[in-house]
Amino acid sequence: MKSFILTHQPILFTSLLFLFLALGYQSKAQKKTGWKTGTDKINITPSSSLWMAGYGHRDHTAEGKYGELWVKVLAIEDAHGYQTVIVTSDLLGLPKNLSDEIRNAVNKKFGLEKSQLVLNSSHTHSAPVLGKSLFDIYPMNDQQRKDVAQYTDQLQNDIVASIGKALSNMKPSQIFSNNGTARFQVNRRNNKESEVHLSTDLKGPMDHAVPVIKVMDDKYQITTVLFGYACHPTVLSGYQWSGDYPGYAQEVVEKNYPGAMAMFFQGAGGDQNPLPRRTLPLAKQYGTVLAATVERVLSEDMKLLEPSLKSAYTEIDLSLEAPPSKAELNQIINEQSGYMKRWAIRTLGEIEAGNPLPSSYPFPLQVIKIGNQALFTMGGEVTVGYANRLKEKYGPEIFVMTYTNDVMSYIPTEVILKEGGYEGHTAQMVYGLPSKWKPGLEDQILSAFDKLAAKLAIQPIK
Repeated sequence: MKSFILTHQPILFTSLLFLFLALGYQSKAQKKTGWKTGTDKINITPSSSLWMAGYGHRDHTAEGKYGELWVKVLAIEDAHGYQTVIVTSDLLGLPKNLSDEIRNAVNKKFGLEKSQLVLNSSHTHSAPVLGKSLFDIYPMNDQQRKDVAQYTDQLQNDIVASIGKALSNMKPSQIFSNNGTARFQVNRRNNKESEVHLSTDLKGPMDHAVPVIKVMDDKYQITTVLFGYACHPTVLSGYQWSGDYPGYAQEVVEKNYPGAMAMFFQGAGGDQNPLPRRTLPLAKQYGTVLAATVERVLSEDMKLLEPSLKSAYTEIDLSLEAPPSKAELNQIINEQSGYMKRWAIRTLGEIEAGNPLPSSYPFPLQVIKIGNQALFTMGGEVTVGYANRLKEKYGPEIFVMTYTNDVMSYIPTEVILKEGGYEGHTAQMVYGLPSKWKPGLEDQILSAFDKLAAKLAIQPIK
């Protein structure tokens, strides 16, 4: 027996050595192949009085603030070094020119393609106007427009710099996802605001999902909470800067999870309002309700996401109807006032100057896969029917972000387009477009999403 042990000691030693080396290599490999995330945030609350975005009834600049406005950045890197950056902002929406400038600068400085960058806005109506956005709705004078342009230029530079900081402070992380539910959104097309408090039967399509992503560091501390909801931040309508209910929700989450950065993204809430509304206590109430939902999701079992990132992006041309004739525009000028009159004057001026009016618009679509969590993003004020159809096809656990990468107008379903009204027609003039969308846009958008999803191997559930 003794000779057997002595004879086999070199073999045993060699085997143990290989085992320890293998375990050491595996440990190092695991450390190298997990998620990495980096964050940054910047305060974008105007230091001077600017015109406020979102409401045509306002007739002067901001008077103060209820809270701070923020841009927040989450940079994500997978096991293979592929990166995605998600930017959320307390803004009405980034217009195409500003979004393009930011994405071009990010590509030049950091090498990220459009598919790898998400620029989402909460759509708060208590944020500053941005340059070349909502051309005709705001009766600003020349100096006010210069102030807006200056603020917009600084915002662009600050966002690009913030993305750079987030990319430069990557640390090992774990990422989780799940959905919760909150029920203060109401379909504003199908329910009268003045009667909601009396109603026991709300009508119309809605989407009460609260998608949540949790990021933890290597010490199992929550560092970032990304969450969304599909509902207009239009509780407040005065002259004070505010993130509205999403701002208050983020404040509550950050208070209850010290050291964590809370980020809100807007879903397909184009036709959804928080009702009742119009008071500061209601904005805080809805923010608290949303935060409580997020905290419940964080406290329960969440899906651990494998460190694999994929992304795809496209732009499709959404066709516009023929613009009004000169006679029709002159009739609007003679009979209307406010933004409709300003829109008609400007459009008529373009026609008389011989400038061609657009017949279509490049609409951005994007799909990102974080582990097996799919995020579908699109531009514009997308109505809730799109989210519901995507979830019917790809499952209720997917995340839908709108107001992303460009906000050019409302994106109605075919039903809403046929019905008309604000979301189906007149909002086009608010945004400066010459006419409403042509029928067929709903299937065009969803078909384009199918192609993007197929590229990332995201399968329909049926």
